[in-house]
Amino acid sequence: MAVKRNYPLLFAKGLAMGAADVVPGVSGGTIAFISGIYDELIDSLKAVNPGTLRLLFRDGVGSFWRAINGNFLVALFAGIFTSIVSLARLVRYLLEHQPLLIWSFFFGLIIASIIYVVRQQKQWRLVQILGLLTGMGLALAAAFSPPVAVNISPLTLFFSGMLAICAMILPGISGSFILLLLGVYPVIIEAVTDANWLVLASFVAGAVIGLMAFSHVLSWLLHHHRATTLSVLIGFLVGSLPVVWPWKMELSAVSGTGRQLLLPGDYGAAVGSPLVLECLGLMLVGLVLVLALEFAGDHLARQRKRLL
Repeated sequence: MAVKRNYPLLFAKGLAMGAADVVPGVSGGTIAFISGIYDELIDSLKAVNPGTLRLLFRDGVGSFWRAINGNFLVALFAGIFTSIVSLARLVRYLLEHQPLLIWSFFFGLIIASIIYVVRQQKQWRLVQILGLLTGMGLALAAAFSPPVAVNISPLTLFFSGMLAICAMILPGISGSFILLLLGVYPVIIEAVTDANWLVLASFVAGAVIGLMAFSHVLSWLLHHHRATTLSVLIGFLVGSLPVVWPWKMELSAVSGTGRQLLLPGDYGAAVGSPLVLECLGLMLVGLVLVLALEFAGDHLARQRKRLL
């Protein structure tokens, strides 16, 4: 018996992925992973290839659409696009005016995400431990790398899109943060809010090509080396925690790094009110939200098994 797909829920997951992708330090891939659609997303993206394009001309639109899981991709990416367009201004405002609160929420979300992904890991051998350390090292290196200056041109926007989209579909690696390191993030946010289609077209073209290519690599790794790949992804998540630590100062000019992490008391003395209770409350909200998503995902999976 065929199971009816809950497309409004899938659209909502896309909204959450888009919201995460807008924020430097948070990955839409993390949302996809914790909401139980990560493998299907990667496999669906992998299915868009010259072989399925031949189906379009040989067997028609229906066969092509089924081969690429078209309904799934349209519902999900409609949510992502809607979220990015509608939330770009809000996220920029919150990052400028309420940074402690928004970073606290995402810190709690990522803590819960780590718990969730660790529960999916079935073995911890030497190769998985090495993968964990590698993922942590790469994420921390990205987190504390000083920003670099690039000349903004259609070509640099194209390659920035390729690089950022690869990061965006990896749990724990923020495509927006990569853009921030490259100095391209403000340009893209401004282009979204101002509807600068020339800038967006160059960036999206690179993102589409990068997504199609990288999805094949990820799909192969998840199907042939899942335990090791998961350990690297867990490392990415753990290594991304300093990026979303709420109490920090951006001190690149002083320290040579992107940020200095502080305890709440030190933040209060150096910057201003640390809002400890509010921040802890939002961390708890992020934690509970992920656990609720996990519970809902497990419940839906059990329902699908009963219907099959």
